[in-house]
Amino acid sequence: MAAIGTIPTNISLLSALDHIGETIMIADTSYNIRWMNSEACRLLTEVSPLYGIESCEEMIGMNMDLFHRMPEHQKKVMGELKDVHRARINIRNEFVTDIVITPIDGEEGGIDGYIIMLMDVTTQAEEKERTEKLIKELSIPMLHIWDKTLALPLIGEFDKARSDQLTATVLTECAEKSIEYVLLDLSGITEFENQVRYQIQMMADSLSLIGTSCILVGISPQLAMSIVQLESNIPTFSSANSGLHYIMGKQNQ
Repeated sequence: MAAIGTIPTNISLLSALDHIGETIMIADTSYNIRWMNSEACRLLTEVSPLYGIESCEEMIGMNMDLFHRMPEHQKKVMGELKDVHRARINIRNEFVTDIVITPIDGEEGGIDGYIIMLMDVTTQAEEKERTEKLIKELSIPMLHIWDKTLALPLIGEFDKARSDQLTATVLTECAEKSIEYVLLDLSGITEFENQVRYQIQMMADSLSLIGTSCILVGISPQLAMSIVQLESNIPTFSSANSGLHYIMGKQNQ
């Protein structure tokens, strides 16, 4: 959608960008940094010594290649860029940030330049501490709800680090206690993205290798629409009660 409205004549566009409060830079079509707002200058003053640069002012006119370990890969990405590009980057193993690059479309087609934003900049140590805290805060209790049956309620974010830790813990518990069924409650998950789908499938496959069956419960209608890509041999139920009755029936056979 195109921009609408008219900017008051007394407001400068660059001044407006400077007052947004985010780290913003503008680069030309050769990927040379041509402008940065005061917030970007403040941040890059901390980063510049990592590149042997004394101040952010020296970065004006420098090519973005300077900040990439693989400049050719960066040029390939930029050359193919048609829409907003987002990525998580590491700055010399000292800082971690989300970079957002937006091409500036020209009036006659093509690209006139790029807007670069660095979002949520943290030190590497802070990022590690935050990740560890998230994993700890979102640790999942394993509930022994029935004979040789565990229940695992998944709540909150479910990324790879958390999933790997959980899978290892569950496998150990199941092997030591001869668990036959793991009832995985998905009612606390609102979005079933590809990464979540893959991690759950991996958990179910890993459990199967040690003779433990995985049962999925808490399937909402919205979740059911995206869960169909899981292997069809994983039993699924709308409620934990239905899943438990299924397990009881299997154990009584």
